[in-house]
Amino acid sequence: MKTFPLSLLLSALLAALTAPAVAQAPNPGPPAATVAVAEATATKLAPARWVPGSVVSRDDARIATLAAGRVLEIAEVGSVVRKGERLAKLDDVPLRLRLEQARATAGRAKAQRDLAQTQMSRLAKLAPGNAVAQTQLDEARATLESASQELIRVEAERRSIEHDLSETEIRAPFDGVVSERFTQRGEYLQMGAAVAHLVDTGRLEARVQAPLALAPQVKAGQEIQVRLRGAEQPATVRAVVPVGDERSRQFELRVALPEDFALVGTAIEVALPEATGAATALTIPRDALVLREAHTYVMRVKEDNTAERVEVRAGAARDTFVEVTGELSPGDKIVVRGAERLSPGQSVRVVEG
Repeated sequence: MKTFPLSLLLSALLAALTAPAVAQAPNPGPPAATVAVAEATATKLAPARWVPGSVVSRDDARIATLAAGRVLEIAEVGSVVRKGERLAKLDDVPLRLRLEQARATAGRAKAQRDLAQTQMSRLAKLAPGNAVAQTQLDEARATLESASQELIRVEAERRSIEHDLSETEIRAPFDGVVSERFTQRGEYLQMGAAVAHLVDTGRLEARVQAPLALAPQVKAGQEIQVRLRGAEQPATVRAVVPVGDERSRQFELRVALPEDFALVGTAIEVALPEATGAATALTIPRDALVLREAHTYVMRVKEDNTAERVEVRAGAARDTFVEVTGELSPGDKIVVRGAERLSPGQSVRVVEG
């Protein structure tokens, strides 16, 4: 009879006892995913109409000259200038010569006025003793008045030339970018001629032409949606022009835009309410939507803290919320962060969003 070592018998017995337990151990599923949720809510949304507009600058001007002269310097197209900086310089030699002449004339007029004042003072002292005739006193007084008025005239002429001289340096009235030049170095400009086109790219707004039927629903300070290249963001109506065009049946409104929103001249769209009343719709945060080529869905958290995929169709958007239709109800918990990584039936751990 063949015998086996005691150690082998014990090993075989232990393996036989533990094998069923190992085979019956459950297969653990994927770990719970950490997500942030928000509730679907019933919200009143007014129907809106998208109308076209353009990005414009609040400061956009053709800068003109108040002096005449030959152009010595002019800023290049694309130059960024600050308020008060020089855009162009005109030849000022003729004006400087005229200013020297005006100063000399003013000095001579002042001397004449001082002489008349001295003579008037001397005669006025002799008048009480009848040493001078009243006629002489009247003539001295008239001479003094004439000399004083002549001094005022030549001083005004001198200040006028100084002003013209200062205008030979054409300066920017506001911060901006030179988008166009209307003259070149060496050309002669007449007073009032355009020099350059200056645009402030920091103060932007949208100019919108909308149908008159929408005018009663649009007010200054109202928040609306602006769409640029498919992306939407909120903006505020800065002003509504309360005058309609009888030919186009449209009115104009201006919408404030953030700095560096887009280039001046860019086409955009704005959503304007079509009615004062609002219909109730189911809305969810925009971040909850999972967009795919063939469909759009959200991930809903069930009572047992597992994820469930729900197909939806997106509608009108308002601020950070979007209207949806599908198998959702108000109060449903919708995943707003982490939905892209979830699988249907996967366990989730909810944290504050």
